[in-house]
Amino acid sequence: MNFISSQMALFDIAGFAMLTLTTKKKDGKFFPVGEDSFTTAIKTDEGFVILLVDEDGFTKAQTKALEKEEAKSIFKKIIESGISEFLDKEIKIWTDTFPTIQDQLK
Repeated sequence: MNFISSQMALFDIAGFAMLTLTTKKKDGKFFPVGEDSFTTAIKTDEGFVILLVDEDGFTKAQTKALEKEEAKSIFKKIIESGISEFLDKEIKIWTDTFPTIQDQLK
């Protein structure tokens, strides 16, 4: 699922989705974000954000900040749609790294 497909999949479930990255930098070189999509969540000052990431944890699409119960519902629907959970403990948005917190939404 490319980055545009990821954005549309998240939009269909959440009603809002923002495209985040189309390329990633690994070992000093730029590459397109990966084709596979996984779901995870992070906590920001504004609330919970549900993300679709590639196999390396680079973000492809995200929701706006959500209240916990809404985030739980959206996360559950994404899993039920067949998108697997991202199991690593951190993701990358640009050059920032965030811990994943989807266990708080189960």
